[in-house]
Amino acid sequence: MAIKKAKLKSRGIQVPVLSKVELWKQEKLKKLRKFQTQAREFLYFLVLWGKTIQKIGGNFGGGVKSYFLFLRFLVVLNFVSFLLIAGFVIIPSLVFRQVGTSFMNSTGNERCTIYEPNPPGLVVFYNFFLDLLSGTGFMEYSFMFYGYYNNTMVGNNSFSYKIPLAYLFTAVFYFAFCLICIIARMGSAARVAVATGGSTVVNYSMIVFNGWNFGCLGETATKLKQKNLLYRLQVDLEEESLKKRAASLTLLKKFGLHSLRLLMALLVLGLNIAAFYGISYATTYSQEQQNKRVNKESDGVQDLFFEYLPSIVISVANFLVPLLCDQIAKVEHYSPSITVIVALLRAVVLRFVGLGVLLFTLWDQITCTGNMDDAKCKECSYNYASYACWETRVGQEMYKLTLFDLLINIAVLVLVEFPRRMVVDNWSSKVSQLVGRQEFVVSSNVLGLVYSQTVVWTGALFSPLLPLINTVKFVILFYCKKITLFSNCRPPQKTFRSTTSAFFFLVVLLLGWMLASVVMIYSIAVIHPSRGCGPFRSSDNMWSIIPTSFYNLSAATQEFLFFIGSQAFTIPLFSLSGLVMCYVIALFSIYGKSVGLLRLQLKRESRDKQFLVKQIEELSR
Repeated sequence: MAIKKAKLKSRGIQVPVLSKVELWKQEKLKKLRKFQTQAREFLYFLVLWGKTIQKIGGNFGGGVKSYFLFLRFLVVLNFVSFLLIAGFVIIPSLVFRQVGTSFMNSTGNERCTIYEPNPPGLVVFYNFFLDLLSGTGFMEYSFMFYGYYNNTMVGNNSFSYKIPLAYLFTAVFYFAFCLICIIARMGSAARVAVATGGSTVVNYSMIVFNGWNFGCLGETATKLKQKNLLYRLQVDLEEESLKKRAASLTLLKKFGLHSLRLLMALLVLGLNIAAFYGISYATTYSQEQQNKRVNKESDGVQDLFFEYLPSIVISVANFLVPLLCDQIAKVEHYSPSITVIVALLRAVVLRFVGLGVLLFTLWDQITCTGNMDDAKCKECSYNYASYACWETRVGQEMYKLTLFDLLINIAVLVLVEFPRRMVVDNWSSKVSQLVGRQEFVVSSNVLGLVYSQTVVWTGALFSPLLPLINTVKFVILFYCKKITLFSNCRPPQKTFRSTTSAFFFLVVLLLGWMLASVVMIYSIAVIHPSRGCGPFRSSDNMWSIIPTSFYNLSAATQEFLFFIGSQAFTIPLFSLSGLVMCYVIALFSIYGKSVGLLRLQLKRESRDKQFLVKQIEELSR
């Protein structure tokens, strides 16, 4: 340090004089930064699948890595959601059953309150396995489904706990918690997208000068980082070449291209309509067959096939229609990033609307097409003859969709992906070499995750254990996808920008949350609950438990809640929220303009440097 100061003095540079206190502060600050760095490195080893995801990003690019990051996010989200549901619904229900608390009786027609799902005590393993797959038999009256939970109330002068109220509030908080997690992650992804998007020249500079991680240790980590940078440069170069090609098109060629894209969009719409009709028909036929065999002896595999018929048709549609859409996309000539987004949007429409068609068909039969004067619905306010506990039936459909999706993924891995790799590696014919190893298609795989999560959100009200099942499913799926990625897949020939795609994945997930929210609101507020099962058997609708419980509160609590709902509280709250929102929007606009100006400045500086380099070259000749 003394030699350094002497050199600076010899050059005429003023050396700042620091007191002992300032030197002590600097030393402590350095130690604190070193400790933070070491703590981050230690926590990195504790992050779920951290090393595996880094290895995937190095070998297959940021796009594939974003899929596995998204999958990890959903695993954590589902597990925390299960803890929430278990803490407020499942465990209290178990405890209250053990202590022998009394139950409130159902109201209404006595015939409508009959619900006897209990299977015989002993069943053969074959039937046990079929019940496990279909959610019937021993599973129907278990913690898995809505019908098992009673309208229990435990209370004394100092403590009161109502299972119906806890069940409803937990469902609402579960959805609110998921929304907060999605929005928080979207904010983080949006900041990254804004910081890295824009000019290609800026992206090149960021990758070349700021992309390297000097914390890479060892040859393996260095090679992984090199591959990752290579893929990022490949994306930018490919995007830039497509932009130049699009800019050079004549007006006639542009008109022809847009006309072709419109024609292909109409073709995709026709394929979707055909798929929706097939799902509706399969659901109706499946429900008819299940209702026919009530109180009859099971036919085994045939009954299982009829129960899984909607899931089979949905899976076939979700496989064939995107496959045809991928072939259609080849003639549309979109950029890699736009191709992924268009494919994702088409698959979103297919899967979400397909799920909506399934639910609409079920509710159409449960509510007799909304006609309460119909003979089937007049007595119990819903179709009791076919759906004694309709909530459990809906939960069973969501359970079968979740389970069938996992079985399909495992079957494709074992029966399709591994044999394809073995044929390509061991058979040197032109056909096998032309087909080659498969690529990991990010858009379809992400859609599979979003669809699975939407199914779980949709069924969580009717099957509280679905988040736990989905956690286990996603963990299994992670390792299946990891195995097939490293064993059967080649690096993608067409890559895309992972920053914008990661944000778009979350937007699609938010759309799935909205669809599930509509289902929950409709189920809570409109359809009459089953009179023979569930926590709301004595209510006209699930929401009616809220005003009933409200008037049982103390006078002070009621006055406080009335004040929160009054104009004296809501008008100032909305005014303050509006001001905060305007401030945030203005701040966002200012930051956006600042980012734009800085990018423009960088572009101009790069052009000035290019001009000066050319001038120097000319003068040196």
